[in-house]
Amino acid sequence: MIDYQALYRLLDEANAERWTSQLPGQIEQVFQHSQHGDLPRWQQAIQQLPDSPGISSDFTSDAVRIGRPQELTMPTAQLRSLLMELHPWRKGPYDIFGINIDTEWRSDWKWLRLQDHISPLNQRLVLDVGCGNGYHCWRMLGAGARAVIGIDPALLSVMQFQALQRLTGSNNIFVLPLGIEDMPYGLKVFDTVFSMGVLYHRRSPIDHLLELRDSLRPGGELVLETLVIDGKSGDTLVPDQRYAKMRNVWFIPSCDTLIAWMQRCGFSNVRLVDVTPTTTQEQRSTEWMHFHSLADFLDPENPELTVEGLPAPRRAIIIANTSYIKHQ
Repeated sequence: MIDYQALYRLLDEANAERWTSQLPGQIEQVFQHSQHGDLPRWQQAIQQLPDSPGISSDFTSDAVRIGRPQELTMPTAQLRSLLMELHPWRKGPYDIFGINIDTEWRSDWKWLRLQDHISPLNQRLVLDVGCGNGYHCWRMLGAGARAVIGIDPALLSVMQFQALQRLTGSNNIFVLPLGIEDMPYGLKVFDTVFSMGVLYHRRSPIDHLLELRDSLRPGGELVLETLVIDGKSGDTLVPDQRYAKMRNVWFIPSCDTLIAWMQRCGFSNVRLVDVTPTTTQEQRSTEWMHFHSLADFLDPENPELTVEGLPAPRRAIIIANTSYIKHQ
């Protein structure tokens, strides 16, 4: 079982005792009742990794760097094999004791698109919803956050994060095997909340926006990144069955529609800061993620369309604040 005692102390200090009181039981239930057949193998691989306190790390570089080759206390090939046990690696990149984990996503490109638009993270308490293996959590910590809590229900992502945390020994960053629906509603304790690549997976995007709003302190900042379509206010794509071969895509709004949703949910100072088409240079198969990726999800004769004939992925970043006035 993962030791979350430092997290519980942090939440108590942040006046989030309601969450602290239920977290141990939630986490225990996830691991005790998991039916994932690979979980013991992942845990065994992590246990074989070296504890590496005092190593040099850099959470500000494009590839999050943990250690240098000369600091490694086991053969490089052995470490590489252990990390490969946690395949597929989707978010990154990472430089682990000189081993380049070339992940499916160039997540650093997304960070570059948003970092100059967000409020400084210095000494902020940050929540990253749908954080994957925590790549952006490390970047948030590198940007000066006091502490970062990531949540993601995918156990493999949590195990990948645990491998990295074991190698760094950092205590100011946590990833939990939970979704935002597992958090108490109305915590209002986080200074900044990120939700990136989550909204279109929610059956009720409005409920998700309300959950995000009510996890923020008054005046806190939401950084929302999601799929969008070209169109006017009110336009929303609802895929019939699949979108880019994904079954769990429900609503893809236009930017104006999304802004209207956020304003209706009580966000203020809502501003669109970036819209970028996703390319096969940003999302692709690699040695560390050798399953199908974006190139397999697009129309081979027209990359402006998905294989279903729908508009190809475009992603927007919208930043907003919670009001100091309570909204119902």
